[in-house]
Amino acid sequence: MHEMGIAMEIVDIAKASIPEDMQGAKVRRVNLQVGKLSAIVADSLRFCFDLVVKDTPLEGAELAIEEVPVVARCKDCQAQWTVTEPVFTCTACRSGAIDILSGRELDIKSIEIEDED
Repeated sequence: MHEMGIAMEIVDIAKASIPEDMQGAKVRRVNLQVGKLSAIVADSLRFCFDLVVKDTPLEGAELAIEEVPVVARCKDCQAQWTVTEPVFTCTACRSGAIDILSGRELDIKSIEIEDED
């Protein structure tokens, strides 16, 4: 389950993101973007995240996951569309020469920190 390694990296990045002057602060929420082609199971990632945040400034934090659709563009006719089926050919001209514009993301978009005070 590669979601465990990803959850551990998210926790490391979030802990490193807490400013020096806020070292007693707790992370309340991590906002993540995950592409449909990233091979990440959101429920598994949340489960692993909940395990690895114990005894860290992220304990009790929410992992908010936004799923990013697969968007493609045809190299031949320049048509752009959202891929909804496992067919990677142009919806306009049926060419197989396409670029994937989105859907592979795994990005931390923001980390919400709450000061102890």
